[in-house]
Amino acid sequence: MVKVYNLYLTWRELDKALRPFEGPKRHWLYGNAHEFLEERSDLDIMVRHAEQYPYSYPIWLGNFFAGLAVCHPEYAKAVLSRQDPKDAFSHYFITPWIGKGLLVLSGQKWFHHRRLLTPGFHYDVLKPYVTLMSDCVTIMLDKWERLIPDENPVELFHHVSLMTLDTIMKCAFSSHSSCQLDSESPYIKAVYELSRLVDHRFYFIPYHNDLIFHLSPHGYRFRKALKTAHEHTDKVIKERKQSLKNEMELEKIQKKRHLDFLDILLCAKDENGQGLCDEDLRAEVDTFMFEGHDTTASGISWTLYCLAKYPDYQEKCREEIRDVLGERTTVEWEDLSKLPFTTMCIKESMRLYPPVPEIARELKEPITFCDGRSLPKGINIFLSIYAINRCSSIWDDPEVFDPLRFSPENSFKRNSHAFLPFSAGGRNCIGQNFAMNEMKVAVALTLQRFELRPDPKREPKIVSQLVLRSLNGIYINLKKL
Repeated sequence: MVKVYNLYLTWRELDKALRPFEGPKRHWLYGNAHEFLEERSDLDIMVRHAEQYPYSYPIWLGNFFAGLAVCHPEYAKAVLSRQDPKDAFSHYFITPWIGKGLLVLSGQKWFHHRRLLTPGFHYDVLKPYVTLMSDCVTIMLDKWERLIPDENPVELFHHVSLMTLDTIMKCAFSSHSSCQLDSESPYIKAVYELSRLVDHRFYFIPYHNDLIFHLSPHGYRFRKALKTAHEHTDKVIKERKQSLKNEMELEKIQKKRHLDFLDILLCAKDENGQGLCDEDLRAEVDTFMFEGHDTTASGISWTLYCLAKYPDYQEKCREEIRDVLGERTTVEWEDLSKLPFTTMCIKESMRLYPPVPEIARELKEPITFCDGRSLPKGINIFLSIYAINRCSSIWDDPEVFDPLRFSPENSFKRNSHAFLPFSAGGRNCIGQNFAMNEMKVAVALTLQRFELRPDPKREPKIVSQLVLRSLNGIYINLKKL
C-alpha cells in the first residue's frame, strides 16, 4: 500500500507541474509511450508534435515518468543558460563503462574537472592534431580505393567510425593504433560491443532492471567487454604515468613530441596542487573515447551523404578545397579557416542530421520560461535538437538542404540557440573544436579524391541510437577522380 500511495503522489506532482503545458493526448495507462511503438521514427513524432506545440509539450512514458519536451530556441536558451545536471536516467546505462566523467558529473566536481580538462583543448594542443587526422583519413580513403573495383556502394558509418576511433587513439593518447586495418583488436571490439549493448539496453525495457540485464546473455557480454575496455585504459594510464615520471618535466616531453590529451590530464593540477585520482582519470579517458568517435563519425557520415545527394554543392566544395590544397594530400592547420563554403555544408548537414539529436536535463531549481510558464525543481527536460533544427517557424523550408543558411549574414540574424550541434552554455561540448577540425579534414580529403553519388536503392532510415544513425546503414557510391 505504501508503494501504491508513493506512486500516486509521484503522478499527482508530475500532473500538477506539467498541467500548464498543452501537449498530445495521453493514454490512461501508457501515456504517450504507445506512439513511439506504433511509428517508424521517434524523431518524426517529436517534429510533428513540435509543429503543433511550438515551444514545448509534456511527454508521458506511462503514468509515473514524464518530462517536458523543448522544441524552441528561447526555451532551450532558458534551460542551457543554467547549470542543471544531465538527467540521471539517460546516462545510467553508460556509467558502468565511462564512469563519472565530465559527461555525467554535476555541481562542483563537474566544474573542477572541466577547469582541469579545458587546457587539453587549447588551439596550441589541437594544432598538431590536424596532420594526424589527415593520416587517419588517408588510411580510410586508401581502403575505399581498394573497394571501388567491386562496384558496390560503401557503407560509410562503419569505415568512418573506425577512422575517428583511430584518430582519437593517435591524437589524444599517442597510441600507435592500427584499428582501421585490424578491427579484430580486443579493445576495438570491446568499444564497439559496449556501444551496441548500451543502446540496446536503453530501448529494451526489461533490461532497465539491473538483475534481469545482469542475468541475460547481453549482460554477460557487457561485463566481458567492460573488463577488456577498463584493463586497456588502466594500462595506457599506468604506462604514461611511468613515462612522465621518467621524463620528470612536461617541458622535456614537449621537446620530443606534441603534448596530447592524456599528458595534460595527468599533469593537470588545481590551485591547491590537486590533480585527478586514478578513478577520475579512467572516467575522463573512457568518456573522451566514447564521446570523441561515435558523434564525430555520425557528423562526417551524414555530411558525405548530403554532399552525395547534392552534386552541385559537392562540386562547389571540391573547387574550394582544390584552391586551398592544390596538389597537397594533407590538410594543415592554416587550411581549416580557408574552407568557408565547406564549413557551411558541414553545418547544414548537422542541422538536418544532428549527431546528438536530443539532450536531457534535470531541474535542480525552479525555472520560468519566456512566456511566463514555470516548472518546479526535479522535472526532467528533454531538449529536442532534431525538432528545433526542423521547425518551420525558425527555418524557411526546413527540409531543404541549403548551406547558405550559415553564411555570415544569415547566421547573424538567427536566434543564438536555433542551432545547437554541440549544445550551449557552460555544459557545451568541450571537444567541439576538435570535432569540427576532424570533420573538415575528412570532407576535404574525401572530396579531393572521390566523386560521391547516392545509392537510390538504400535510402537511410534515420534512428536515434545514442547518436544519429541509420537502421540500414548510410551507403554511397564512390568514383575515383
